[in-house]
Amino acid sequence: MKMKKISSLLLGGLLLANVSCKESDFTEAYPNPAKIAETTVEKQFTGVLYSNKDYVLPGYRYYFVSLRTSINHYTQATGWTNSSGQYVPGSSGIEDVWYNYYNMLAQYRELQKIYASKPADQQADRKIFMLAAAVYVYDYTAKLVDLHGSIPFSAAGMLSTNGGDYIASSAKFDTAESIYTFLLDDLKRISTELNGITLNSGYQKSFQTQDFLNKGDVTLWKRYANSLRLRLLNRVSDVDSFKSRSNTEMAEILGNSTTYPIVETNAQNIQMNVYDINTDINSKGFQDGLESAGWFGNTAGKAMIDNMNANNDPRLPILFEPGASAGGKYIGLDPTATEGTQTALFNAGQVAIYNRYTLSRNQFFPGILINAPQINLIKAEYYLRIGNDASAKTAYETAIAQSVQFYNGILAVTNATGVTGSTKPTAATDASISAYIAGKGVNWSSATTSADKLKLIATQKWLHYNLVMPYDNWSDLRRLDYPTLSFQVDNANNQTLPPVRWTIPGNEITYNATNYAAIKATDNLTTKIFWDVK
Repeated sequence: MKMKKISSLLLGGLLLANVSCKESDFTEAYPNPAKIAETTVEKQFTGVLYSNKDYVLPGYRYYFVSLRTSINHYTQATGWTNSSGQYVPGSSGIEDVWYNYYNMLAQYRELQKIYASKPADQQADRKIFMLAAAVYVYDYTAKLVDLHGSIPFSAAGMLSTNGGDYIASSAKFDTAESIYTFLLDDLKRISTELNGITLNSGYQKSFQTQDFLNKGDVTLWKRYANSLRLRLLNRVSDVDSFKSRSNTEMAEILGNSTTYPIVETNAQNIQMNVYDINTDINSKGFQDGLESAGWFGNTAGKAMIDNMNANNDPRLPILFEPGASAGGKYIGLDPTATEGTQTALFNAGQVAIYNRYTLSRNQFFPGILINAPQINLIKAEYYLRIGNDASAKTAYETAIAQSVQFYNGILAVTNATGVTGSTKPTAATDASISAYIAGKGVNWSSATTSADKLKLIATQKWLHYNLVMPYDNWSDLRRLDYPTLSFQVDNANNQTLPPVRWTIPGNEITYNATNYAAIKATDNLTTKIFWDVK
């Protein structure tokens, strides 16, 4: 890793004060770490969560710098005007995500170090903090692997543990396959330990105070761990070396909800909720991240709008607004059109945008990690794969209804504070949801082959994820190769079409050159991640 960068992040990121997600002002609650002599397991746990919040909650740099120039184009979650070099991810956006992850990992290594220094009885009391932190870190570790492939992991973030020795802390790159294997192994261990854990009243209160993600709910952490396992197992389900494990462990999880609870309903979603926008836990940067003038970040793509129009998708008016001069029609920006045609259409007020009330101007929009529609779409894919059509159909239809209800729920809990220039959309009705599920282009029975049913599942993932679950959207689009999206070929650049991965940031290559050499041959935009086998 870039050790100088990580050093400054480590020294500058120890978040050491007590927190309450509903009442405390995080700026005041986390005093200058340079003036703090030591941290604790409990407070360092909060530091792990807090260090990554800007890439969970929708914010300016996340959406404008990282996603606008890459993933949201490749999935056509947004529209854009064509230009040369558009399929080469922006280096600044890649670096932002990379450094944020390693900042979080450094916080986690510090947590491990502090925990290891405690006597056995104190470790036992504080075990829940370690288990929960690991689940959270593993979630984002998998996301980074899905973006880059091989990354430094097992020996990364150890600068403090190694007493400030930069040379000893230069981390090897672990293969993507080995990281997935480790994550799956350890998540299974964590699931077992969570089932057997008992918190005394004092540490239950402490966990509730420090845990601003799941608010100290151990059952939610169990659901998070097992749902994350499901996501990872499903992602590797087509890889020969993982097929048997994937089918066996997914069957084990789905066949025993008592031992392996998962996210089943939207009330159980794993997400970073915003309670008070006057704390650091807010989505104030969402507007600038999407709506920055002249950058088309909030623009609807043609493929998604056409699909929603054709099938009377009840999410359409919740997720999008018609162009100002479009006469109420929803029109998406065509990625195969010329830049001049695209710009003229947009300037004429014809192109739909993402709904500002629901999304970009909603300072209370949650940071989504795992939710019920996603898990039911994973279940649908699994059941289809093993030949259980009835269960696949039930999971598929449940997921669609839950997706619409999820976005209805966003409207229900949104505080209008900060929302200007956009009228609150009308929530979808149960009747509209039922009609949508029964429609020709969505109805399970309209697909006569397993391949066509998988396309239905893939399409619903794409629609549900849109731009609010970008990593999962790009990963599933690459893995399933559906929906089929058309792009203008960039013949003026070596990268003529969207890439299949991000490359390693330049600073990592410079400061970790010896270790980077081992994976250099696969560090390009055209080598697929190991689970992308279709």
